[in-house]
Amino acid sequence: EPAGPGPIVASAHLAAGASPALSEVEYGLILAGHAFQRWMVRNMAAAGLPGLSPTEVLILHAVRNRDRPKRQAEILLALGIEDAHIATYAIRKLAGAGLVTLGRAGKEKLVAATPAGVALCDRYAALRERLLAGPVRQGGPAEAELSALAALLRTLSGFYDTAARGAAVL
Repeated sequence: EPAGPGPIVASAHLAAGASPALSEVEYGLILAGHAFQRWMVRNMAAAGLPGLSPTEVLILHAVRNRDRPKRQAEILLALGIEDAHIATYAIRKLAGAGLVTLGRAGKEKLVAATPAGVALCDRYAALRERLLAGPVRQGGPAEAELSALAALLRTLSGFYDTAARGAAVL
C-alpha cells in the first residue's frame, strides 16, 4: 500500500528531523497567523477604520482590555512585542486617529482608550460575534477544544522563546 503524502508542511527539509509533527504545527501557525492578521485588518475596516496594521489593532484591543490605562511596558509584555519602537509608532498612530490618549505616571507612558476607541472596539467585537464567533460555535471546535488549543499554543510559545534565546547566543 502507498504510504500517502506524509505530513503537510511548508518545508520538507525541516520535517525530516526529530519531529515531523512540529513542522506540521509550524505550517499551521503560518497559515493561521496570516489568516488572523487578514481578519483583524479587514474586520477593523468593516468596523469603520481601514488602514490599521495588525499590530495597531492588537495594541488598541490591549489598551481597551479591562477599560483601564496601560503602561507601554504592559502592552509590550502582554503582546510579546520586543521592539518598543514598533509599539511607540503604533500608539502614536492610534493617538493621531483619536483612539487613544497618552499620559504619564511618573516616568512611564500611560495609554488609555478614548470614547472613540472604545466605540470602535465595540463595533469590532459585534462584527466578530456575527462573522466569526457565531460560525465557529455552530460548526467549529467546542469551547473546551479551543481552550486546550490555546493552552498548547502558549506552551509551544515557551519552547520557541527558549529556542530563540539559544539561537541568539550561538
